[in-house]
Amino acid sequence: MLNYKKYKKPVIIELPERQWPNKEIEKAPIWCSVDLRDGNQALIEPMSVEEKVEFFQMLVDIGFKEIEVGFPAASQIEYDFLRELVNRNLIPDDVTIQVLVQCREHLLERTFEALKGIKKSIVHIYNSTSPIQREVVFNKSKDEIKQIAIDGTRMVKDYVKDFNGSVTLEYSPESFSATELDFALEVCNAVQSEWGPTKTNKMIMNLPSTVEINTPNVYADQIEWMSTHLENRESIILSVHAHNDRGTGVASTELALLAGADRVEGTLFGNGERTGNVDILNLAGNMYASGIDPELDISNVNKMIEVFERCCKMPVPNRLPYAGKLVFTAFSGSHQDAINKGLDAMKKRADGYWDVPYLPIDPADIGRDYEPVVRINSQSGKGGIAFVMDHYFGYKLPKAMHKEFADVIQGISETQGEVAPDQVMDAFKAEYIDMKEPYHFRKSKFEDVPDTDNVNKYSSLAHIEYTAFGEDKVFEATGNGPINAVLDGLQKELGINLKLQDYYEHALTEGSHAHAAAYIQLLNPDNSKTVFGVGTSSNITRASIRAMFSAMNRIYHKKV
Repeated sequence: MLNYKKYKKPVIIELPERQWPNKEIEKAPIWCSVDLRDGNQALIEPMSVEEKVEFFQMLVDIGFKEIEVGFPAASQIEYDFLRELVNRNLIPDDVTIQVLVQCREHLLERTFEALKGIKKSIVHIYNSTSPIQREVVFNKSKDEIKQIAIDGTRMVKDYVKDFNGSVTLEYSPESFSATELDFALEVCNAVQSEWGPTKTNKMIMNLPSTVEINTPNVYADQIEWMSTHLENRESIILSVHAHNDRGTGVASTELALLAGADRVEGTLFGNGERTGNVDILNLAGNMYASGIDPELDISNVNKMIEVFERCCKMPVPNRLPYAGKLVFTAFSGSHQDAINKGLDAMKKRADGYWDVPYLPIDPADIGRDYEPVVRINSQSGKGGIAFVMDHYFGYKLPKAMHKEFADVIQGISETQGEVAPDQVMDAFKAEYIDMKEPYHFRKSKFEDVPDTDNVNKYSSLAHIEYTAFGEDKVFEATGNGPINAVLDGLQKELGINLKLQDYYEHALTEGSHAHAAAYIQLLNPDNSKTVFGVGTSSNITRASIRAMFSAMNRIYHKKV
C-alpha cells in the first residue's frame, strides 16, 4: 500500500473575501516567452547559437513582445547568442529582451556587458524564499534572504545609471507558491521600495509556482492576496510563472489571471524543467476559442512544431492541446457522426459562428486541416466512414448504405487496426465500383418508343451490351424509364427476380467534365436482404446502369 502519510498536506490560505471566482478573462495578458531560457536549460541537448537565433525569430513572428533569451552570465554560448542578436540587428524596436541573473556583483557586471546596444531590456533577478530553500539549501534567516533581494536590486540600480538603454527590473521570489505569504509580501515590498517604480515606469513582480504543490485555486488565492496587499500596486506589473508538476499549469495560470495577474511567462508546448512550464499555445488557444484575441499569431501551428522539434530535438506529444497530431481526430463512431452533422448544420446556419461537436475550434484557423479529423478503426461507426467518403472523396452515401459499407471497413480494421482514408476509398472501389464479375456492363443505347398500352405515351427501349462469365451478350428491353427497362431486361435475360428498393444520385465534380455517382438498392429475393451498388460516369444514365450491375454482382458473385 502507498505510504501517502509521508507527505505533508499543503497549507491552504484563508481568503473568504476572494473575488476571482466571479471574474472572467476578457483580454490577453502581457506574454513573455521563456523558451530560450527555462525551456532551453531543460533540454537534453541545449540549442546552439544558430538554433536559438532561428527560434528567436519564430517567437518574434508569432508576436511575442517580451522574450527571455537566457542567462548570459552563466555560459559563453548564452553570452554569444545575445551578442549575435545585437550584432546582426535581429531585435525589432518593439521587442524587449529579458535576461535572468542571480543577485551577485560579478554576474550582473557580465550581464550588463552582454546587454550593450539593446534599446529595451528586462533584467530579471531572483532568490529563493521558501522555508525549505532558506533553511536547507542556503541556511539563511528571513532577514538574510530579504537582504539578498534588496542588495541585488541596488546593484541593478547602480548599473542602470550608466547604461545606455531602457531597463525594467523584474524580481521573482523563487518558490513563491511555497513561501509564507506575509514573508513573500515583505520581500517584494522591500524590493520595490529600493527600486522605486512609478505609474509611468513600472517594475515587474513575478510570482512563480516554481514547483506546483497545490491546486490551482490556492495559487489564485495567493495571487489575489498579493495583488491586493502589494504596496504601490499601480506601479507594479504582476506576473505569473507556472510550472506543471501537478499537470495543472494552464488552470493555475488562467485562475491567476482572474485573480489579478497582468503578465504570463511560459513556453511553447510547455517545454521546461521537470514536467515543463505552462504552455502558452494552450493558453492562447483557450482564449481564441472563447472569442478573445490572444494577441499572438497562432495561425501556423505546424510551422511552430517544425521549428520546435528541430531546434529542441524533442517531439510534440500527440495529445497536446491544439498542437498534437491527434487533437482534432475522432475515432469513436458516435463522435464522427456528430462532427459530420455539426459541420453540415453550420453550413446551413451560415451565421459565422463555429459550433461543431467535439471540435472546440476550427482546425483550419491554426493551420491544421480536416484530413486527420476522422480516423477509422475498429471502434469507428458508420457515420465516420460516411464522413470520410463525403469530405475526402465527394461520395454522399445514402443513409441506408452507411451500415452496409461500414461492415466492410470494420472487417478490415479488425485485422489491421486503423484504416487510412485512401484505404477506405480502395475498399469502396473494390466492393462497389470495380465489381464487374460475373456481369460486366459495356455499352448502352436508348430510344423512345410508343407505349403498347397507350399510344399517347412513350416507353424507353434499352439496347444493352454486356459480358456474362466472359462471354459477350446483348439484350433489348422496354420499361417506363431507362432504369426500369434495364432491370426488366436483366431479369428476363438472366432468369432472376430483382426488385428496385431505392435510387439516389449526385454530382461528384463541377464543370464541363462533371461526373455523377448513382446508388441503386436491390432486394435479394433469396434472403430478403437489400444490397447497394454504385456506378460513376459523366452520363447519369450510364452511372445508374453501372450501379445496377454492381448491386447484381454483389448479390450473385459475392453472395451478399
